[in-house]
Amino acid sequence: MHTILQPEGWAKPIGYANGVEARGRMIFIGGQIGWNGQNQFETDDFVGQVRQTLENVVAVLAEAGAEPKHITSMTWYFTDKQEYLSNLKGIGQAYRDTIGRHYPAMAAMQVVALVEDRAKIEIQATAVIPDA
Repeated sequence: MHTILQPEGWAKPIGYANGVEARGRMIFIGGQIGWNGQNQFETDDFVGQVRQTLENVVAVLAEAGAEPKHITSMTWYFTDKQEYLSNLKGIGQAYRDTIGRHYPAMAAMQVVALVEDRAKIEIQATAVIPDA
């Protein structure tokens, strides 16, 4: 579907791709956070917010007739690097449960704050549905 770009001799990344080549209809997903469709937080747990955020990304994809396998890139913003690092196992499980074993190009960074005070994570994504 998409071509993973892995330069020769580079160590294989775990949980992401260094680059992705894709052709088709593009979908841009604005920053999603860990609240439900009614803009209400159901948890302050970091992994719980990651799971809800990923579910939100998938819901937006579905509106365009896309699936997680169409994601080409994701940018993750979180408010606490240590909370992110100490929850990698749970984050990985939430990711696989929601996105599957599809690993697009990714970036992750700690930010000072997100606009919504209770938000601990925000994810922005791009997807490409291949030409028929």
